Amino acid sequence: MSNTPTPRVMLIRHGETEWSLNGRHTSFTDLPLTSEGERRATVLKPFIEKWRFGLVLCSPRLRARRTCELVGRLPEARLTEDLSEWNYGSYEGLTTPQIRETAPGWTVFNQPCPGGETAQQVATRVDRVIAEVRDAACDTLLVGHAHCLRVLTARWLGLDPNDARLFRIETGTWSLLGYEHSNPVIEVWSAPPEVR
Repeated sequence: MSNTPTPRVMLIRHGETEWSLNGRHTSFTDLPLTSEGERRATVLKPFIEKWRFGLVLCSPRLRARRTCELVGRLPEARLTEDLSEWNYGSYEGLTTPQIRETAPGWTVFNQPCPGGETAQQVATRVDRVIAEVRDAACDTLLVGHAHCLRVLTARWLGLDPNDARLFRIETGTWSLLGYEHSNPVIEVWSAPPEVR
């Protein structure tokens, strides 16, 4: 579908899970998609089928793999831990209000996750993905998770990983990164399946 001279990168955040619906931080806990999560990924499939991706990378977590399967790209996908969600450590499964009961003002970007990752550690992982994408020089599909894809977007734009706080991405949506006059840009952000 892409006729532009420079490769583009499509990001898909996995479909809704029970924990994402309830605002619970989910990293390594493997949860299935809800029926709505499955529906939205299925609706996205006809649009994704029009694209020719030379590279497809997916987080190994169940929710990402299932989303990749429902959009029809799992057979060609390579699973990579570099697209796994931010490791929240002891905050796994907790909501932000619950965390703020003991860590006032906490966000994943401004305070540590005990036993988990820092923004810089996530950036190191996604920088490897970006390097692979740029080396491949083809349209690429990345299927992953909110915080990880937000950090990846910040790094794509040459920003500090903490600037990822500026990019909100909903479940079951697609985004598109690309270039304008050789400058990395966001072309589309957090579009629902129905917007194509």
